[in-house]
Amino acid sequence: MMEKNAFALITGATKGIGRAICDLLIEQGHSVIGIARNPDASFKGQLYLADLLDAVSRKEVFKEIAHAFPINRLVNNIGFNHLQGLPDITSQNYEKIIDLNLTVTLELTQAVLPSMLALGQGRIVNIASRSMLGRKNSSVYAAAKAGLVGFTKSWAIELASAGITVNCVAPGPIETEMFNRNNPIGSPGRQSMMDAIPMNRLGGPREVASAVTYFLSKDASFTTGQTIFVCGGASIAQQHF
Repeated sequence: MMEKNAFALITGATKGIGRAICDLLIEQGHSVIGIARNPDASFKGQLYLADLLDAVSRKEVFKEIAHAFPINRLVNNIGFNHLQGLPDITSQNYEKIIDLNLTVTLELTQAVLPSMLALGQGRIVNIASRSMLGRKNSSVYAAAKAGLVGFTKSWAIELASAGITVNCVAPGPIETEMFNRNNPIGSPGRQSMMDAIPMNRLGGPREVASAVTYFLSKDASFTTGQTIFVCGGASIAQQHF
């Protein structure tokens, strides 16, 4: 794959898993472009600001990036969840979850695909979640993340002949600022998740980033349409937190 004259593009780039992916790619010598909602002076790549819930604004930013840079790596990392039981699911939250997890992924991939086709190669990684296997009070999120796996498999078949691979990473509970805010240390919910993980610990953003960068590497040139769980064994455990 071309290294010096092409760029990696990551959504949700300044926090959590997205930031870890960007930092690791930059350490490896890649040119990185991030998309985030808020500015971050510590970000070492080129950062574009966008509220990805705003369909008009995001399409403008996607178009601007696609026209300005040859993109040969894309990580669709942005996601959103709002816990609701089946009787309480609202159309507003349903649309927000589907929009940020699926529609944004589709639109951004469409925007940068011409660049990959012109380069004759590319890497796409979608970030799903162990939750797609089933999670209480999270059925819309589970459906959206399962949809990303469907995107991954179908796009892999469509794009294989063009030298473009498409793979998926599905993290389990990862210790980020957002996770700690929603699941404080000592809380019953946090302990329930820990009990359901065979390794009995949370994952770190860097561990997810390492799986992502493998799929983005030249060494992964014969791997496409695959999903790897980075979950401490939670995806094969019997409990569903």
